[in-house]
Amino acid sequence: MVGSAIKRKLELIGFTNLVYKTSDELDLRNQHDVHIFFEKEKPDYVFLAAAKVGGIVANDTFRADFLYENLMIESNMIHAAWKSNVKKLMFLGSSCIYPRMAPQPLKEEYLLTGVLEHTNEPYAIAKIAGIKLCDAFRAQYGCNYISVMPTNLYGPNDNYDLKNSHVLPALLRKFHEAKINNKPSVTIWGSGEPKREFLHVDDLAEACVFLMKNFDEAGLINVGTGTDLSILELAQLIARITGFTGEITNDVSKPDGTPRKLMDVSKLKGMGWQAKISLEEGIRLVYADYQKSLVVDR
Repeated sequence: MVGSAIKRKLELIGFTNLVYKTSDELDLRNQHDVHIFFEKEKPDYVFLAAAKVGGIVANDTFRADFLYENLMIESNMIHAAWKSNVKKLMFLGSSCIYPRMAPQPLKEEYLLTGVLEHTNEPYAIAKIAGIKLCDAFRAQYGCNYISVMPTNLYGPNDNYDLKNSHVLPALLRKFHEAKINNKPSVTIWGSGEPKREFLHVDDLAEACVFLMKNFDEAGLINVGTGTDLSILELAQLIARITGFTGEITNDVSKPDGTPRKLMDVSKLKGMGWQAKISLEEGIRLVYADYQKSLVVDR
């Protein structure tokens, strides 16, 4: 989702000299293959958006996979970038790197000041390691490697598998199917009280290009909207957009996850960038794309 959005943005502003591979063509967990790729292509700038990602269930179930695969991807890519003299690399992390009970909104300096959320701890640790690896290469070798931490994302090419998707696409699919099948209710996980912030991936792509041009510091920078809503409020919004008129119920046996993850985006805003796509507008765009994909699939 993120890589394709960055590719679209670069093409939109006129770039034609882009180098990329699908996961089927290049396994980023394989150090030898990654180094061969860099030796052959010799990229000047790298957007490292690849990762093994998923929602609460996937993160908590495949803990070893999430830690190992993300460590391998970032280690191989960052090391190969250094070996092939890449001019600048951007590493993309996640808002889950922050402590579970960190003050809100989440400032960049809150990193490593408390205990992580247990359900996604392996993924968070891998992403924190990526930030520190970028900083270490900057400190030891003078590499211009930067770390960007986006909030929860949604948009084209999202994952709608109910077993391992994130909350927004999962709810979109649930409410759509409930409407089509005339179901009386949709059940959401947990209490519905946790708050989340959502950023359209096209806004993230624009921010990434902006930061590749304008940000050259150690540490990290948050990317988000600066506003959030509860999971219940999100469910109600998606119900309205999809046209579902039934009841919304809660399965409190399922985990809530971190109580709140609102990003402090004052650093990025101070540089002159802020998100443009509202949540309702973004979900309507995504829902239209989702419906088109169902027609094509059939």
